[in-house]
Amino acid sequence: METDSTPTVISVGDLTGDEDLDWWRTTLRAALDALKEGGLVAFPTETVYGLGADATRPESVARIFEAKERPPGHPLIVHVASAQHARSLAANWSDREEALAEAFWPGPLTLIVERGPAIPDVVTGGLATVGLRAPAHPVAEMLIRLSKVPIAAPSANPHQGVSPTRAEHVAAGLGSKVDVIIDAGPTDVGLESTVLSLTEAVPTILRPGGVAKSELEQILGTVRYGDEVPVSDDTRQRPSPGMADKHYAPRAEVVVGPLAELRKRVPQSCETGWILLDGGTGSEGASWESGAEDPTCRLGPDPEAYAAGLYDALHRLDDAGCQWIGVEAPPDGEAWRAIWDRLRRAAG
Repeated sequence: METDSTPTVISVGDLTGDEDLDWWRTTLRAALDALKEGGLVAFPTETVYGLGADATRPESVARIFEAKERPPGHPLIVHVASAQHARSLAANWSDREEALAEAFWPGPLTLIVERGPAIPDVVTGGLATVGLRAPAHPVAEMLIRLSKVPIAAPSANPHQGVSPTRAEHVAAGLGSKVDVIIDAGPTDVGLESTVLSLTEAVPTILRPGGVAKSELEQILGTVRYGDEVPVSDDTRQRPSPGMADKHYAPRAEVVVGPLAELRKRVPQSCETGWILLDGGTGSEGASWESGAEDPTCRLGPDPEAYAAGLYDALHRLDDAGCQWIGVEAPPDGEAWRAIWDRLRRAAG
């Protein structure tokens, strides 16, 4: 399927939960047709917007890599409708996988398991494993259910760029490389899923995300974090997305540190932007200081609210022409681990 100069945009509006299957079939028709014809569909999940194709069709999946300019050794996550759907794609699916799916699906947890024959090499970068996830967003759920195929989907942005949390981020980053964009407003979680490998002796978190290590340990017992040494060779094969030393990065230089130190490091004659930590209580989402000399966004202090606004803030500061973005260091601790992971790689 060839893209037009402008992608088709489907706006689903404010969902009430009362939409029936006929409404979904009619609303998502262009997206369902695009998937059937081998096209690319950008769709919302609860984490970020994904760039999806039928995971069982190698030629369709290859278009994802082409659109993103993504190296072939970087595996894609396959989105499924349910644990039953996942079982059909895995070579082995034990009581352990079933318990995790029951506890956290639909939701921001990707399980890396041995892949079955239905998953082609292009999806996994030639690996014998595949990442499977059931997303918790009504659009994503219905797109998978009605298309009747697993959907391979990385984040819908150029390779190493900031992940999109709004449809307009997708349009600005990928434009006509996408056939259909489904606009359902901003995503809720704002950071990519936790990636958990179940193919090692001890279950291993390869990417921190919306499901915490402590939550996984309630099901599995011992869980460890994988090797966090950044992968500097961008062409090197890796078992999970999000493992490169530079990732989730805007065009601007990102510097993270204590605010007082950052103030001393502001470059001369450089358009500067700021992401500051709101030290107040009860703050939700992002607030912008309209009267500030430099574009300034305040996030936090709640880690969930901070995560939900982080990528949008990076997009907005990039769009404002900032060349240098100072990010006030957020707190340490397990609740902030995924945020720190993204900030370190954005500053890569």
